[in-house]
Amino acid sequence: MAKTCSTLRLLTASAALLLAPFSQQALAWEPTKPVEFVVPAGTGGGADQMARFIQGVVAKNNLMKQPIVVVNKSGGAGAEGFLDVKGDKGNPHKIVITLSNLFTTPLATGVPFNWRDMTPVSMLALDQFVLWVNEESPHKTAKAYLDAIKAQPDKTFKMGGTGSKQEDQIITVMLEKAAGKKLTYVPFKGGGDVAVQLVGKHIDSTVNNPIEAESHWRAGKLRPLCVMDKAKMPYTAKLTATMSWQDIPTCASAGLPVDYLMLRGIFMPPGVSQDQVAYYIDLFKKIRALPEWKEFMEKGAFNQTALSGQEFVDWLGKNEQMHRVLMKEAGFIAQ
Repeated sequence: MAKTCSTLRLLTASAALLLAPFSQQALAWEPTKPVEFVVPAGTGGGADQMARFIQGVVAKNNLMKQPIVVVNKSGGAGAEGFLDVKGDKGNPHKIVITLSNLFTTPLATGVPFNWRDMTPVSMLALDQFVLWVNEESPHKTAKAYLDAIKAQPDKTFKMGGTGSKQEDQIITVMLEKAAGKKLTYVPFKGGGDVAVQLVGKHIDSTVNNPIEAESHWRAGKLRPLCVMDKAKMPYTAKLTATMSWQDIPTCASAGLPVDYLMLRGIFMPPGVSQDQVAYYIDLFKKIRALPEWKEFMEKGAFNQTALSGQEFVDWLGKNEQMHRVLMKEAGFIAQ
């Protein structure tokens, strides 16, 4: 009898161990109401387009029981969105997509915010910057563009960009250093507006992300001159009759020593649980595995680096310091 009881106890314990993963899975957290997806930028730009794409594929593929609601909070160069997330401690029903204004906005404005005030979840990708001109511009190459700037008086060329003292203006300062001449920087609310202004010839050039100008390039309205990465983009499908993303040369090869990539990452408010973070890490892994995501990455010519956990935290620390140096050199840090 004692042996039988012992055997039963052993079987019960073994069954409990076998069932443990399923019990934990059943108890794992998931959203119980709609998830607010904050975009700390205007509509039509790269971050907005990515957030709305994610919203759509999650619904289409039934990846969540609750809907995602995209909300743009672009005030104060994105500070409105970041402070909203920072102040919503412990709320797992809110996520934010971050640009590199995650670093630039607090440095430029002195707003009481740092990326450590939120919970890092996942780097989805890195976004490229391309130097664009109007298709009717006389500048056919990045070298011709640079030579034209050098030959003109200061501030003759108008460079359009998103916001002030953010990524686009930092890159503009890099271009000024390479040319030895000042440009007139014209800020707009979002990347979509910037592209439209270049199509309308109200500005001479932009450093828009690929996805922000891709439709205008296809339509024969804009011309890419160079990409601001160490290597060419890997995407070979033709977007025009003659060119693919891979056909765009690097800026460095044209004498423009500019190398800059923008973060596309996901954060949550402070004070959320590890189970809640894990839910979103898993969600974005599922999204990145979708064929729609692969198409989106190619359409926007993204650098497909993806990180989470300590690797993501380490990357954030290094890039914060890099932006501190760039902002200081440009004179953009708030006094």
